[in-house]
Amino acid sequence: MKRQDAEKLITEYIKPIFGFALKRAKTETDAEDLSQEIVLRAYRALLTKEDITDPHKFIWTVAHHTLCNYYRDHAEYIIGPPLDELAEVLSDPSAETDIEDNGAVICRLQSEIAYLSALQRKIVIAYYFENRKQADIAKLLDIPLGTVKWHLFEAKKELKKGMDIMRKTSELKFNPIKFHSYGINGSIGKKNLDEFFRSAIAQNICYCVRHNAKSVSEIADDIGVSPVYVENEIEHLEKYGYLLEKSGKYIVNFLICEQSAEFLTMQDAMYKRAAEPFANALFDELRESGILEDPDIVCGYNDASHNFLLWSLIPYIAAWSGEHPTEEKITFDEVATIRADGAHNICTATIVPEHMKLPEDYVYMKNWCGPCWVYKDNHARHTIWSVDTEWSGKRFEVKSNTFSDMLRVIELYERDHDPKHIDILSKNEYAWLAERGFIKLTGDINGSFQAPWQIVILKNTEIKTRLLAIGSKIKEKYLPEWERLKAPYVKAVLESVPTHLRKMKAYELQFLFHSDGWFLC
Repeated sequence: MKRQDAEKLITEYIKPIFGFALKRAKTETDAEDLSQEIVLRAYRALLTKEDITDPHKFIWTVAHHTLCNYYRDHAEYIIGPPLDELAEVLSDPSAETDIEDNGAVICRLQSEIAYLSALQRKIVIAYYFENRKQADIAKLLDIPLGTVKWHLFEAKKELKKGMDIMRKTSELKFNPIKFHSYGINGSIGKKNLDEFFRSAIAQNICYCVRHNAKSVSEIADDIGVSPVYVENEIEHLEKYGYLLEKSGKYIVNFLICEQSAEFLTMQDAMYKRAAEPFANALFDELRESGILEDPDIVCGYNDASHNFLLWSLIPYIAAWSGEHPTEEKITFDEVATIRADGAHNICTATIVPEHMKLPEDYVYMKNWCGPCWVYKDNHARHTIWSVDTEWSGKRFEVKSNTFSDMLRVIELYERDHDPKHIDILSKNEYAWLAERGFIKLTGDINGSFQAPWQIVILKNTEIKTRLLAIGSKIKEKYLPEWERLKAPYVKAVLESVPTHLRKMKAYELQFLFHSDGWFLC
């Protein structure tokens, strides 16, 4: 290139070259020296070459090579190579890259660093951003020096792979799922389920590992966010047993039921065919046997038509008669999870498609919670058993204090029925019970009032045994038909459940037409 053309070109780049050097050198003086070196080398090269097709890219290629020499020459002062050198290493060394392209590479590189594991991110940032020595990083993170070197090597490979590929497109990125509902079978701990599933990220993390175990990075790719945003959620879910970890990969440890119109229609038809003849036969037997008149069945709510008794006793007998828990092939302890907050349960979440057409006679239940039972200790004086429906009102919300609230009901009942005391409960305690529908207040609470208990009481085990015997006899009659009804349903359910959770689901299927919420519904 002619001298005057080279001088003109170099003059145009003096200011951009100094800006390039200023962002990369240790001090402003070093930046001045580095920019002068780049200008001198580029000018000399332009004078000796006649085949330069793109002078712009040529100058920035010289700038990058000069920068690398600068890093090597100043190695004793620079503890670790800065981010630009990492970008140089990961870029194609044969490509001519201008300053704008290099900036894009660095931005992309920073984005890819977010896809490294938490430990690798700490090491890469400390080494490349903070210019720390590898030995200092090892001491800071309390890990061997060899581990630091290995992670730097692996991180470079991962970053290179990420720079070379487009991040995969996942369905969950554009169409995230949302749990329709979630609940538990077993005891509630100190934390309620909302603490684990309140965020869309937590729900989608669980959903994307419902069948196969995945690493943090794979989960992040699936739901379209950086691992930075999923690591804490994963750690929280794993700590409380909602995810299982093995060899750095995670898989869901609770049941996620994906509903479909075909499956729900099949389920609805099966339960209707099983429940209707049983309920009709039980209703008739309770009315005709005269057992409802037994003085050992106490109804605080005085209803001569027996409606209140029947509403209480029919679901109770349906749940407890027939099969006995000791006959379980799979026990609760085999499949339930003991969680860090003291809970011991099986968790189930449901996913319902937005547009799903079901038959007009499909049975819905809006506010449905049951069956629930609680007792104070292993030698319980009293056990409370309830089913809450959209008609009975919500006595309790299924949350962290449900168990303690039900224990309080037992305690207040026992105090209120202590023959040694009269009206021992306070006004606030009566109000608390009335608010939840356990008593019916009449009169002025500040003066004379009555507070009959709106519950059905079985006074002894003998009356309980007689009631359940009625249900067992009817169930025995329908058992062969129920087995035929259950077979295709059970097969379809188990096939829809991931292999590692089939035993957990099989445990629940043992109670079809027994202590089964849908059967009672």
